[in-house]
Amino acid sequence: MGNTCCGSFGVKDYQGDSQPQEQSISMPNTCSTHSNHSDHSPTPTPTPNSQQLISQELSKDNPNTKKDNNTNLPPAMRHGTDNQAIYVLGHKTANIRDLYTLGDKLGQGQFGTTYLCTEVSTGVEYACKSISKRKLISKEDVENVRKEIQIMHHLAGHKNIVTIRGAYEDSLYVHIVMELCGGGQLFDQIIRRGRYSEREAAELTKIIIGVVEACHSLGVMHRDLKPDNFLLVNRDDDFSLKATDFGVSVFFKPGQVFTDVVGSPYYVAPEVLLKHYGPEADVWAAGVILYIMLSGVRPFWAETKQGIFDAVLEGHIDFDSDPWPLISDSAKDLIQKMLCSRPSDRLTAHDVLCHPWICEKGVAPDNSGAIDELKAS
Repeated sequence: MGNTCCGSFGVKDYQGDSQPQEQSISMPNTCSTHSNHSDHSPTPTPTPNSQQLISQELSKDNPNTKKDNNTNLPPAMRHGTDNQAIYVLGHKTANIRDLYTLGDKLGQGQFGTTYLCTEVSTGVEYACKSISKRKLISKEDVENVRKEIQIMHHLAGHKNIVTIRGAYEDSLYVHIVMELCGGGQLFDQIIRRGRYSEREAAELTKIIIGVVEACHSLGVMHRDLKPDNFLLVNRDDDFSLKATDFGVSVFFKPGQVFTDVVGSPYYVAPEVLLKHYGPEADVWAAGVILYIMLSGVRPFWAETKQGIFDAVLEGHIDFDSDPWPLISDSAKDLIQKMLCSRPSDRLTAHDVLCHPWICEKGVAPDNSGAIDELKAS
């Protein structure tokens, strides 16, 4: 992310470039379908060999930055073709500059840059994610961009998912225009506030898990849920959350098992590291977010990526340090069931929404006074 964070979340967990970065990890996309899901067997206990394998896989060069190999590219993406004839989207589109005026830079990602853009005909402001075609060096890269756009259209209409406005392409970039969320990231709100009361965290978790349930019901697995990927429409309204960044998301079918390692180190589920996972991994990530919202620190932390992965595989959850003595048993029960190392025993998104701590007439207390006293101590 590049930020040096303050507060209990930042001081312990992230201190600029000296600590593990909040970047996504990715491996080649492969999956298989099984008629009987093997999650009913216990999650394999990691051995030195399995940990070494994980370390080796994750230390390899990101496939998105590997050297250009023309044999792996779609015919239209190979060297020697006219740039004007290269269509990542598969067809010619309108010129974005005839419809929108691009403005200030809002953010920077691995493949592209997000800008403020204004619709010429209405003056309405949107966000435009411009993806450099030069960086799409493999067939998989091109397919991932197409899939991100397809998934955003597939999920359009959900009130807590950023709405796509349209996709455009020119000789150098693919542009994805989407609704503007000017309130910043949930990550920034956690840094600013330190932690949330149980009642506030329950409401936020209801929104986050509601997104997960909607995605899963439509056959979509996000695979990179984290506070950075939830935006606020209004900075003064913590509950104006919208999910974004479906760059590593995939469509899935019941029983389908994925083996590619993607996500972000602090939020990745153990079965993802063991290369045998499904949509349950999204619930794990949401459980990590809940733990952070209540405590201000990450449940799995270390000085190195491998140390983080080891902590995730070990699965120990600290409920002894402050502020956990002040947190209700019901909240801890939900977190334990969301961060269950065995995917088959983990709560589904629907189960989480039905948990007593979070349901419509839930038991999450408003313990903001006690939390404020702890902050001041």
